[in-house]
Amino acid sequence: MLICAYPFYYLIINTISANDLSANGAVNFLPKNIHFQNYIDVLQLNGLPLAALVTIARTVIGTVLTVLASAFLGFMFTQEKMWHRKLWYRFVVITMYFNAGLIPMFITMKNLQLTNTFWVYILPAIVQPFNIILVKTYVESMPRALQEAAEIDGAGILTVFWKVVLPTCTPILATVAIFSAVAQWNSFQDTLIYITDSKLYSLQYLLYTYINQANSLAQMVKTSSAGSLNMAALATQQTATSIRMTVSVIVVLPILFVYPMFQKYFVKGIMIGSVKG
Repeated sequence: MLICAYPFYYLIINTISANDLSANGAVNFLPKNIHFQNYIDVLQLNGLPLAALVTIARTVIGTVLTVLASAFLGFMFTQEKMWHRKLWYRFVVITMYFNAGLIPMFITMKNLQLTNTFWVYILPAIVQPFNIILVKTYVESMPRALQEAAEIDGAGILTVFWKVVLPTCTPILATVAIFSAVAQWNSFQDTLIYITDSKLYSLQYLLYTYINQANSLAQMVKTSSAGSLNMAALATQQTATSIRMTVSVIVVLPILFVYPMFQKYFVKGIMIGSVKG
């Protein structure tokens, strides 16, 4: 536990300690000369509020749609009366082992006119074979009598899904929600590949660029007065080390707080969904 927790603790204490001491590696166990100016400066970066809004929106919308799609497809693949059920199930699973590659994927997104749109973050991530397998295995572990009783009472397939299956799948759906939310929150490669409009930059991509520019920012201010005012102010007040660490904390903390809320569902869901009882 200490090995896992210490890196997060180390990042946090260095972001609230004196920047010169942090840059020299003098802060290891306790914060020194505590201040919070690093967070104030980073949060004032140009474009950060919009990028945060984009990331929150893609995380919420993407997670909800992925959970619903995984739940419905996982449920349908347990229905023997589904037309060519085994064919479609294998068609979905095979995508876990084979894919066309980056260039064909980009061409597909471009032909679908999804590049430079918000939906390029959402649509490709809705159907996740691994999540579908988890839900399918979980549904198969449920008593078949529940669905049969609902069908005897006249419930159709959608009624059974919404009113019988979905309410009883909370643990596995929470597990899928965690997987999806973490993936959406941490993703920046799709922005790098598909997005050129700065208004659609995700938080992780924007902060990733600042991390890469941390050293050059400080050097740029020393050698030239040109450049963005926001970037120059950040570089003069902070060191490259403080920029990297503060940005890392901002990226990690929000999703780190979400995980404990789903912890009890996650453990139960991953165990039941992975091994049929």
